[in-house]
Amino acid sequence: MHTRQLLLCTDMDRTIIPNGTESEHPDARKRFKAFCLHPEVTLAYVTGRHKKLVQQAIKNYHLPRPDYAITDVGTKIYKIEGEEWEELTEWKQEISQSWNGYDHQQIKNLLNDIEDLILQERNKQNTHKLSYYLPLFIDSDTVIKKMSHLLKQQNIDASILWSIDELKNIGLLDVLPANATKLHAIEFLQQKLGFQHKETVFAGDSGNDLPVLISPVQSILVDNASDEIKTSAQQLAQQNGNEATLYISKPLICGMNANYSAGVLEGILHFTPQFHSLLAIEKASA
Repeated sequence: MHTRQLLLCTDMDRTIIPNGTESEHPDARKRFKAFCLHPEVTLAYVTGRHKKLVQQAIKNYHLPRPDYAITDVGTKIYKIEGEEWEELTEWKQEISQSWNGYDHQQIKNLLNDIEDLILQERNKQNTHKLSYYLPLFIDSDTVIKKMSHLLKQQNIDASILWSIDELKNIGLLDVLPANATKLHAIEFLQQKLGFQHKETVFAGDSGNDLPVLISPVQSILVDNASDEIKTSAQQLAQQNGNEATLYISKPLICGMNANYSAGVLEGILHFTPQFHSLLAIEKASA
């Protein structure tokens, strides 16, 4: 008998959490949760949230408990069994090499003279994540170039990720080790758990998801994502030769809209139609 397995990696805010401006179908999260409970599915949340905010969101939004959580924009990975969250030390050791011996405080000191950067709250920082706010009227490309120049002068190999908090109407800038992006963390999990690209699906909605969305990893961009992100993802995926592994959700199969978790289910069926029967059972019993 043919066995099937799926590593489902999904962003949280405005991907499976309906905290954007678009409407959520009333059955979407219930059907998403039921799908994720199947033993064939290994669920990993991939989010900018830190551990406590992930746990809070799971409770508040009645989300399925994941098997793994990639948090703090890829800088931490936890294995979850019951109520136990065990941080993977091998991931911490791997990403620490990129910062060339510099710690969080030293990198912050290097960037202190760049105007307009506003340090985010303490609970949004960690050993390998330095996070700022940037007002939207400031040219983010110019600021990122200045940051990159200062870091390269010290041989610090960093990724600088730009995204927008639509609800607060402010830009977000995260400075991470170069190999601590969501993409590298997903690839690390794939290798650790033995999942191939064809057995892995990612879902996201925003700018800090782009490295995965335009990669060879099968990726879903939920329909409630902004037109700007959709256009950027399509263009960059095509440039990378990965347009076949990017799917922008449409309300085609599941009988719901394609926003949030409904869009995730649409994308799963697009990439892995062998799971259609599981969803059909859930639909009939919903």
